[in-house]
Amino acid sequence: MGLALVLGLVADRFKLPALVGYLIAGILIGPYTPGFVADVHLAGELAEIGVMLLMFGVGLHFSVEDLMKVKKVAIPGALIQISVATALGGGMALLWGWSIGAALVFGLALSVASTVVLLRALETHGSLESLNGRIAIGWLVVEDLVMVLVLVMLPPLAKILTSEDSGADYGDILETLFITLLSVALFANLMMGIGRKIFPKLLLQVARTGSRELFTLCVVVLAVSIAYGASYLFGVSFALGAFFAGMVMRESEFSHRAAEESLPLREAFAVLFFVSVGMLFDPRILITEPLHVLAVAAIILFGKSFAAALLVLWLRYPLNTALTVSASLAQIGEFSFILAGMGVALGLLPLEGQNLILAGAIISIALNPFLFLAIEPLEKRIRARFKWIEALDEHSDPYAELPVTTEDKYLVKQVVLVGYGRVGRRIAASLNDHAVPYVVVEQSREVVEQLRDAGIVALAGCATEPEVLTEAHIQDASMLVVATPDSFDIRQVVDAARSLNPGIEIIVRTHNEDEAALLAQESSETVFFGEKELARSMSRYVLDRLGKTA
Repeated sequence: MGLALVLGLVADRFKLPALVGYLIAGILIGPYTPGFVADVHLAGELAEIGVMLLMFGVGLHFSVEDLMKVKKVAIPGALIQISVATALGGGMALLWGWSIGAALVFGLALSVASTVVLLRALETHGSLESLNGRIAIGWLVVEDLVMVLVLVMLPPLAKILTSEDSGADYGDILETLFITLLSVALFANLMMGIGRKIFPKLLLQVARTGSRELFTLCVVVLAVSIAYGASYLFGVSFALGAFFAGMVMRESEFSHRAAEESLPLREAFAVLFFVSVGMLFDPRILITEPLHVLAVAAIILFGKSFAAALLVLWLRYPLNTALTVSASLAQIGEFSFILAGMGVALGLLPLEGQNLILAGAIISIALNPFLFLAIEPLEKRIRARFKWIEALDEHSDPYAELPVTTEDKYLVKQVVLVGYGRVGRRIAASLNDHAVPYVVVEQSREVVEQLRDAGIVALAGCATEPEVLTEAHIQDASMLVVATPDSFDIRQVVDAARSLNPGIEIIVRTHNEDEAALLAQESSETVFFGEKELARSMSRYVLDRLGKTA
């Protein structure tokens, strides 16, 4: 951990993810480099706890409802992208003369990105709660669930791939698949049914003691116990069990506190996990097989990312979403390491394959932040060079236009409401209560589809684009309310609205203090920001309760 701290600081100094420093720390204390050699067995056991706590953190930040909101792009996109990336990696391995089993494991290991790396990248860029962030996380959760199934199926599949007389083993494969799916379904139903009711209540009882250490201990015990119980009782992996534990905890009113209190422990064990992975890497592969390393890096950084971008565009999502998802997938991580280790243990994957996977992981994780920084300039260049991209954004999606049957009251003197998250829904409910006509502009096509089914006038698109505001008839609107949790340039929305309707009243919600100050200085918009917004609401409520006029 001391060496990881030093090298993590060095990596950060060079604008690289600290994960790169942790992996290099593992390499330096591993058995393949001179000098001190750490206990590989102990590191592996601590890494298992690290995986549990990592996946528990992912579950705390994600819910089934979130996945369902992006299911139309995340589920088919992830499944197709896994197939394409596996074909690319497996095909390359076959060209190298590897066996079918080795090619399969190798391709699968290159197909799945790291949820941990993605979460940290989205947090750094303030995109965790945005539509693009939700799609990327949903995509990776689907990948993780697929990999859990792969890990369960790999041992019986290895019998067929390593045996000449494989006829008798197909029945075992089907039986194992059925039992696995049944076990996962039973465990998921148990967690989302009984677990949703029991564990949040237990957390509440512990919270009432007022003891911070007991609360932290309760959170960690529940996470590890559910993960262990999932493995022992249902044959489900520790990772999936911990993920469901996090999802159950999310239902509690103390979910934010649980995330905050367990964060230091999760971070510490995450470091040990990545250090243990680095200990498995033999750096001689960089000298003996440099072309193979470059080929692996190309598949991770460009092959599967390009395929993902095309898939997102094909599913009629904007170019920015396609580029964000593409950058999110341009790395590999924890499941790749676990899959490679199992492949070596089963005799399917050669040690060279494991080293190539680790080399590809280090390179891709190191370069991933720069890919996120390249999204905006790359989008501008693509739009300038290929004009049909904008036409695709505007006309390929039926939800990007208001129906021709829209009543006139929604087209003149209406309120244009940007964003339909927690805040947007409350504002919409207030407008409904007072019979004020409004049009919702929302990036999520699934949300727009649900709103239209409920009889609410809604439009799919990004409000930073003047064409979207024009389609919402902003030129004739009385007010623009920006209440979106998505992270984009609100000033760009304001400028676009002002250019189309100079006299419109604008009310905005922002998460950026500097942006709030600039909006207040440069224009006449009413700006709500962070604590000020909450303070106003609480003050109004206090005065109302005291019988005073707010």
